[in-house]
Amino acid sequence: MDKVVATAGEAVADVPDGASLAVGGFGLSGVPNVLIQALYERGTGGLSVVSNNCGAMDSGLAVLLAAGRIARVTGSYIGANKEFARQYLAGELEVELIPQGTLAERLRAGGAGIPAFYTPAGVGTQVAEGGLPWRYDGSGGVALASPAKEVREFDGTEYVLERGIRTDFALVRAAKGDRHGNLVFAKSSRNFNPLAAMAGRVTIAEVEELVEPGEIDPDAVHLPGVFVQRVVALTPEQAADKKIERRTISVPPARGTVSS
Repeated sequence: MDKVVATAGEAVADVPDGASLAVGGFGLSGVPNVLIQALYERGTGGLSVVSNNCGAMDSGLAVLLAAGRIARVTGSYIGANKEFARQYLAGELEVELIPQGTLAERLRAGGAGIPAFYTPAGVGTQVAEGGLPWRYDGSGGVALASPAKEVREFDGTEYVLERGIRTDFALVRAAKGDRHGNLVFAKSSRNFNPLAAMAGRVTIAEVEELVEPGEIDPDAVHLPGVFVQRVVALTPEQAADKKIERRTISVPPARGTVSS
């Protein structure tokens, strides 16, 4: 039952080239940076990644992306990642963009053993009708487009069929975990982490604080250990290394003035 692995390198040692990965995180929050770095150092490539976005500010999955280690991304947001956009438009990267809520439910469904489900999101758009560019040819043309999906009517409303997602591995980050793999996520870092963990056939969790079994109140567990196969305890320095994507501060009032 003890799922603790000594190092991140050891935890990802059997991730082969061409593997599919579900990766937790949203922007810079809750990203398994240590496990991603271990994959980078190992030289693993040709990866198919399922994640909300593909790294930000040269961290997280952006490390693998910049090194040309990612072949395909299934996600919902390109955002300010210029290298992600460049590779996509240049035809170097295959990208399946889907609605964010649909991505979350596809991961959850895959982990719950649900092969597919119907959702109203995307009906009447290229999400359902097909034609979204999955890969460009580098000259502005579309080399590969998304196929049409089944649309069915229930009680007068149309729904599109979406498939659950299962991946070879999943990488997640938690605030606390025990040796049995039970995990607790802190605030917004909970984001896609539990869903990604459910979707992976082999799920590896890096935890900021490792505790003994029984130290986490069962009612406080966000993800049961049944979904986690390996746990890596971070060092205090690794646990504290958290970037801020956009720091916003207010301008203090001039001396002698009274703020209302």
